[in-house]
Amino acid sequence: MRLSRSFLPTLKETPSDAQIPSHRLMLRAGLIRQTSSGIYAWLPAGLRVLRNISQIVREEQDRIGAQEVLMPTLQSAELWKRSGRYDAYGPEMLRIQDRHERDLLYGPTNEEMITDLLGQSVKSYRELPQMLYHIQWKFRDEVRPRFGVMRGREFLMKDAYSFDASYEAAVDTYRRMMLAYLRTFQRLGVRAVPMVADTGPIGGDLSHEFLILAPTGESGVFYDGALESKDWLSDPADVDDSASLAGFFNTLTSYYAATDEKHDATAWAAVPEENRREGRGIEVGHIFYFGTKYTKSMDISVTGPDGALLYPEMGSYGIGVSRLVGAIIEASHDDGGIVWPDSVAPFRAAILNLKVGDAECDALCERLYAAGDEQFLYDDRSDRAGAKFADADLMGHPWQMIVGPRGAKTGTVELKRRATGERFELPAEEALAKVLGR
Repeated sequence: MRLSRSFLPTLKETPSDAQIPSHRLMLRAGLIRQTSSGIYAWLPAGLRVLRNISQIVREEQDRIGAQEVLMPTLQSAELWKRSGRYDAYGPEMLRIQDRHERDLLYGPTNEEMITDLLGQSVKSYRELPQMLYHIQWKFRDEVRPRFGVMRGREFLMKDAYSFDASYEAAVDTYRRMMLAYLRTFQRLGVRAVPMVADTGPIGGDLSHEFLILAPTGESGVFYDGALESKDWLSDPADVDDSASLAGFFNTLTSYYAATDEKHDATAWAAVPEENRREGRGIEVGHIFYFGTKYTKSMDISVTGPDGALLYPEMGSYGIGVSRLVGAIIEASHDDGGIVWPDSVAPFRAAILNLKVGDAECDALCERLYAAGDEQFLYDDRSDRAGAKFADADLMGHPWQMIVGPRGAKTGTVELKRRATGERFELPAEEALAKVLGR
């Protein structure tokens, strides 16, 4: 993409209503613009980040056998009345009527709809298990939306739902999803620590929330630093084997990790002092087993192995895709701007032409740009070099490919690594190979 022709409206000044770094930087870097309270339009660069995150989430869901669907944003109120949640949910739910005065709602979540969809088609325990997910917009009418996309009213979410024939099978599914989440967050370039969460009136201990460490996090967190060295992408757990999943889960949960709400001073004291980590965390995911709460309340059953009716055991698993954009920035920025992890950055590199109009500079930049396959943002504006450097740092491209008259004469590119500030002078082909990971 050529910056001179792009809709990437950066701001030099920080908007006065932006209170936290991610909100300030997303506005300044031209990722979003507010359209009304708690609702944002995603501009081209921001949308590219959303798509990159969504794709990684999608790949890891597919990897464990979950199947993607797409459910509508508007739901019939009748479904929620069947489950008993329509009146209980509260004013956060946006309730509306169509022209025929039928009650509808803008979905804040999809337990009722997915349960009804399963009940229409699955009739026997032999058709279980089923894991279904979608990546869809949600709406919750927050009383005080703030902090940009961190607490907005409309948000993009991956929500998955599982149906199993027994509690034991449901536990396996829960553990399978736990591993998928750890792999997902590692691929996104962040460390999200899983912590036991409240399960509410259902009870039990099968509920975990995933928190990214950031100074602006809403929760205090305490965890064993040994978790930081875990490579979940290389974890040998077999997602199709119960014993292997149990071993993975038992190892993971043997390390202390808790928010301030569930912090246990006695258990914390048993963690070696050199391993104790404290800080703040932003919740970006939550997995939850809730048994037959919805299948029973909505009377959705299948025929069991003995011929009797069986209510499938359920779980739900959410990842805040749009919230993750803000959370990643909160965890990865500096005074210059955003520092994107390679896997989610809107562009892999920015090409900075320091002398537009110079034949050799223009030619080398065009050659680099042609090799980028839409992964490069070419700053072909006639602005001064300082403005180009500032915008490149602000937008957070993992690499900057800097072309000036001196280097262009010899086909040399100066590379800057955004995360570390390291600089390299390399021949153009070597620079491309390094940036593209070839």
